[in-house]
Amino acid sequence: MKKFDKDRLILGFAGPVLALVVALALTTVVLLASGRNPFEPYRIMFESASYVDVQVLIVNQAGTYYLAALAVAVGFRMNLFNIGVDGQYRLAAMMAALVGASVSLPGPLHIALIVIVAMLVGAFWAGIAGFLKTTRGVSEVVSTIMLNSIATALVAWLILPKNFGEQPAGSNNLTTGEIAESGWFPGLPMGDQAGEIYGFTFVAAGCGLLYWFVLNRTRFGFDLRATGASESAAQASGVDAKKMILTSMLISGAVAGLAGMPTLLGDTHTYSLDFPTGIGFTGITIALLGRNNPLGIAFSALLIAFLDKSSASLDQYGYEKEIATIMQGLIVISVVVSYELVRRYGIRRQQQKVGEELAAGHAIKTEKEAAL
Repeated sequence: MKKFDKDRLILGFAGPVLALVVALALTTVVLLASGRNPFEPYRIMFESASYVDVQVLIVNQAGTYYLAALAVAVGFRMNLFNIGVDGQYRLAAMMAALVGASVSLPGPLHIALIVIVAMLVGAFWAGIAGFLKTTRGVSEVVSTIMLNSIATALVAWLILPKNFGEQPAGSNNLTTGEIAESGWFPGLPMGDQAGEIYGFTFVAAGCGLLYWFVLNRTRFGFDLRATGASESAAQASGVDAKKMILTSMLISGAVAGLAGMPTLLGDTHTYSLDFPTGIGFTGITIALLGRNNPLGIAFSALLIAFLDKSSASLDQYGYEKEIATIMQGLIVISVVVSYELVRRYGIRRQQQKVGEELAAGHAIKTEKEAAL
């Protein structure tokens, strides 16, 4: 039976806790410097989050963030930085909405088709970066950033009325057309005033369980983690590192494609110009804060969703809702700094423990020799 490692558990929690404390302290300093009450915004946000309708919004937003963060985490575990999740997510949602609005099928088949299209498009777009890295050695950071821009331009072109989009009468918005009700994913009603929790939010939770199982209980997960830790060592043990890189990018893109499904299937039922953007970049923050752990990512997604939705009422009290954006930015900076501090402390602590064990072993050996 594996021995419980208390130090490892403490160090695992120390990073995100320290990051949050530092981010909170720095935000308070910013409020003080601007001549504002440093505690009132927090009270307003927590009071806002006590309402059921806001809680539903937080949970729904967290589901979307969770899928985006899982997509980022898959790449991180392979030592890949898939910064193109946002482009993969938007292009996948766009194409899935186009296909969903153009067909009429029985409910389960209609939903399945939309989801499969989203995953395939996301995987294809991420696979381009994976292919370039494995065949030409192009950094996935550079290629995915460029693919984000291409995806933005491609979506803008596809949604034009002269191509595949529609422009509702009396509106400047452009859409892909509404998906028939057979393609709507049923949610969990929370009352007339509160709305419903998207059904796909529960699918997102299931994806987290699948991510944990594959990563920790399968040969593929072991090969993925081994390749991420040391590509040369993995190759020496018989793992095809290039194949693992490409496969990881494909999986990451497929999960990124799912990130748009809670909103598309549970709320808008169409892709339009005002479809949420920036989800992929928020996913990077959440994956970092959650340390690529499915449970840690879940708490991080809820935290960021809380900051997003509870801050909407700040402007009613004379505070800018951008305070939450400042906190999110400070969390990113604090995560990088705090994790490095914790890592260095962990190394020193490990060296100290080894030294103590060696000293104890030497003392026992000396006692035995003296007794003889």
